[in-house]
Amino acid sequence: MSKTLFDKIWDTHVVTAVEDCPTQLYIDRMYVHEVTSPQAFEGLRKRRLQVFRPKQITGMPDHNIPTYDQELPIQDPVSRNQVDTLDRNAKEFGIEYFPIGHPRNGVTHVVGPEAGLSLPGMTIVCGDSHTSTHGAMGAVAFGIGTSEVEMVLATQCVFQSRPKTMRISVNGKLKNGVGAKDLALYIISKIGTGGATGYFIEYAGDAVKSLSMEGRLTLCNLSIESGARGGMIAPDETTFEYIQGREFAPKGEEWEKKLAYWRTLKTDDDAKFDKELTFNAEDIEPMVTYGTNPGMGMGINDTIPTLENIDEASRISFQKSLEYMGFTAGEKIVGKPIDYVFIGSCTNGRIEDFREFANFVKGKRKAENVIVWIVPGSWAVDKQIRAEGLDKILTEAGFEIRQPGCSACLAMNDDKVPAGKYAVSTSNRNFEGRQGPGARTILASPLIAAAAAVTGRLTDPRDF
Repeated sequence: MSKTLFDKIWDTHVVTAVEDCPTQLYIDRMYVHEVTSPQAFEGLRKRRLQVFRPKQITGMPDHNIPTYDQELPIQDPVSRNQVDTLDRNAKEFGIEYFPIGHPRNGVTHVVGPEAGLSLPGMTIVCGDSHTSTHGAMGAVAFGIGTSEVEMVLATQCVFQSRPKTMRISVNGKLKNGVGAKDLALYIISKIGTGGATGYFIEYAGDAVKSLSMEGRLTLCNLSIESGARGGMIAPDETTFEYIQGREFAPKGEEWEKKLAYWRTLKTDDDAKFDKELTFNAEDIEPMVTYGTNPGMGMGINDTIPTLENIDEASRISFQKSLEYMGFTAGEKIVGKPIDYVFIGSCTNGRIEDFREFANFVKGKRKAENVIVWIVPGSWAVDKQIRAEGLDKILTEAGFEIRQPGCSACLAMNDDKVPAGKYAVSTSNRNFEGRQGPGARTILASPLIAAAAAVTGRLTDPRDF
């Protein structure tokens, strides 16, 4: 029987399946961070249970940690308590742990792939919706709730309803200045934030295959923003080259054995998906959002839709969104002054993103009216930035590199955008208050962020 990539991985991880009931699925790796794990560990403690397979659990703080003075105690008492609790739980239950200051610490969904912990054919979970990122490795990866985190800690299994399958193919060649973030925002703008609800997406087509590993991780990261359970890309030579030699990747004979298996991980030619969508790469422009969800996106030179172009059921929320953002239907936002720029997060906090940013700002200067947060996704990325001399380019242009963490992606640490201020952000969400109470977030690529950082306004980077 012909199978999709998703089917092949899911089926080999089924422990028990009962008709009309959730499937008991074996989990190869779980990541835990400080926000969604405390109650799960406490549940084990109350039931006098140990972590069933601690070598398959990896923990690190990332959401609440500051991006400066990490060697000092965390000032915010709530954040400090959450991080300290994870420290204690990791030691008590014996899981693999990368604390603040550890050379492997960073944003969970950046560290996992770059360390060789996330591999093709795996099932991967975390108490975080953007676990879909790891699907770029050719894995079935998805976010779970805290009660499910406890379930995996105790049994290395989780109960899940099997999602439907969707293939999104993007054919042709991406234009100059258009990257993975633009591709993702374009797809979400076309299918909406609920367009993939109930599905697991496989991305395919020439444009997807041409993406670097970093680009694929960005694309899969944003799958959840279309309502999908997760997103994935079939592993190929790009994937294998990225994995080989990484710290926790297989070595020697084990590498050859795994590689032979990984090469089988692709959708069979005559396999059927529950839904298929196709887009043309040539239609995609550098993208920005104008509203308060990732589906409210458009080409940077386009105009905000007018009310008659919005379906009737969505008009009230559309108008409310524009009021919050301070924008008007039918206007262009290119050229609008901005206040903050943030490059980082599990969406765009990898070395390729900083190379692109640095390449653009080289020989230019930061705009005086803009505050810019440059936050590597991990200490490994920070090390690469300095090894490649990108730090010198950024410093000469007037920028400062902060320490790794989730930072301004979400308002759970000190990096908050003030009320009413506009932030061009390379992160993944732009709902009201996401980057701080009253903050106005415009999602964009590292390239658009770089252009905004040096001009002080929303700028098409191709103008340079």
